[in-house]
Amino acid sequence: MPLFFEETSWRFWDQSLSAKSRSALESFAADDTLCELVGSGKSAPTVRTWVHDNTVVLGIQDHRLPHIDEGMDALKAHGFKPIVRNSGGLAVVLDAGVLNISLVLSEKDNAIDIPAGYELMFDLVGELFPEATIDAYEIVGSYCPGSYDLSIGGRKFAGISQRRIRRGIAVQVYLCVDGSGSERAKVIRDFYKAGLQGEETKFIYPEIKPETMASLSELLGRNITVQEVVIDLHALMGAPAPMPLQPNETELYGFYLDRVVERNRKMLERSLE
Repeated sequence: MPLFFEETSWRFWDQSLSAKSRSALESFAADDTLCELVGSGKSAPTVRTWVHDNTVVLGIQDHRLPHIDEGMDALKAHGFKPIVRNSGGLAVVLDAGVLNISLVLSEKDNAIDIPAGYELMFDLVGELFPEATIDAYEIVGSYCPGSYDLSIGGRKFAGISQRRIRRGIAVQVYLCVDGSGSERAKVIRDFYKAGLQGEETKFIYPEIKPETMASLSELLGRNITVQEVVIDLHALMGAPAPMPLQPNETELYGFYLDRVVERNRKMLERSLE
């Protein structure tokens, strides 16, 4: 069991099945809600797992593409629904083979700097796949590249981000568990191709090279399922009783959901102006 699971009791909320057919906006609202609850001491630190069917989560810079409407049409042609992330970063793919894990921590008593948050998630992924040699550095040619891209043999299978609200921190990772990493990358490649149409922009968008990305099943040479990883994670935590949002927490969730949905609506409308 990782040290940070041993030192305190944790809350576990599994939405790897229940959220699949629902909007990923609900997951961003859920993490914002947990940030406030955990940050204020009204909830224990929380691990939440979540999966959403064919969705591409866009970043703010993506909406500054000169032909963003054509870019989003390209996503829809691939069968993906675009939404807008409520934090930084660039476009990422969500589907049934991508498991997202959120670690929600409190800074109420002790500050947690950004590198420390990334390292916690890096350590956790390492515990889940002890047979793998996992590196953390930017994979040029991947989508949503960053200094904490997680890779095996130079091929990226995961990326880590952070969201901070009201003394709460959500450290989020997407794990490409099964399916084709390169096929997911092709979706984002086509998005940028349609959105840029060869124009030069002040912001440098990634030049996607599909061969730089793979799933854990491809990299480790064995069939791995999302549910298998969820079960392993739950076991690492000491198998706490699942605890979704409680009745007294749903009003706060409603507030954050309304905020996320409205922001998404405004961003998409602005993109199409």
